[in-house]
Amino acid sequence: MIPVCRLEDLPAGESVRLDLEPPIAVFNADGELYAIDDTCTHQDASLAEGWLEGCLVECPLHAASFDLRTGRPTCLPARKAVRTHPVSVLDGTVWVHVESAQPLPATAPHTAAAGQGSAA
Repeated sequence: MIPVCRLEDLPAGESVRLDLEPPIAVFNADGELYAIDDTCTHQDASLAEGWLEGCLVECPLHAASFDLRTGRPTCLPARKAVRTHPVSVLDGTVWVHVESAQPLPATAPHTAAAGQGSAA
């Protein structure tokens, strides 16, 4: 398990990007927490910087949309799903459960706003 942030530091409609290899984005979608690989499968763009609407996140580069519950794309141009990861909250801290992600040296998580538009 990898600690993400305090639950109160991830309000509804926001996301946190973890600088791991591969990067992971954790989203608070209307009070439900989801974690997915952060890189769009269509092109190299951070999904944490995308637009969140309900359980969908829209890539900021070419508007591919992914379902946070399954990781599956919901429209073109993306055709391949992103991996999903279990999320839990223990003692007020959000944790993401990953098997193969490794922290990158000298990096820290940062918050990127979601909910800046609507998913296609």
